[in-house]
Amino acid sequence: MAVPDGVYRIGPESGRLLVRTARTGLGAKAGHDLTIEATRWHGEVTVDAAEPANAAVSLDVEVDSFEVREGTGGVKRLTDSDRRDIKKTIRQKILHTDRHPTITFRSTRVEGTPEAVTVAGDLTITGRTNPITVHGRVDDGRLHGTATVVQTRWGIKPYTGFFGALKLRDEVEIELTATLTP
Repeated sequence: MAVPDGVYRIGPESGRLLVRTARTGLGAKAGHDLTIEATRWHGEVTVDAAEPANAAVSLDVEVDSFEVREGTGGVKRLTDSDRRDIKKTIRQKILHTDRHPTITFRSTRVEGTPEAVTVAGDLTITGRTNPITVHGRVDDGRLHGTATVVQTRWGIKPYTGFFGALKLRDEVEIELTATLTP
């Protein structure tokens, strides 16, 4: 089913925005692969089938809204205390939310078909803007998109623990699903 032309609003009321991290290093068994959800975000999707160059996507994410939803792997289960510590580390040491409270994405080009859409755009994290490509699809009025963010491209030093033995991979996966609501 094709999505009618128009402007659609997306946000946590209509979808989910997830960040997935993975661990590496000698101490990887001690850590967790994390699923982190942004709970305050909003965006706009413009659909124009007749003139695809007019299609656009924008997204604004409040970094303070990140919540650790799941931690897999590791020697022990992820506790509520671990979740609070991870959230504090993200805010204070990784993304510096006091200086950079918002992550933004603005498309520069949208190409493809609803079954295989590519959205190129500018992603701003910690005050740095770099190009990124989102791969996705739209089916039954639901948008699905994924992208890989290489943290160091945005000046972010991937988290390390246990004196460097536990590391998060430089690449984090972003996953967006949302119902397109006029």
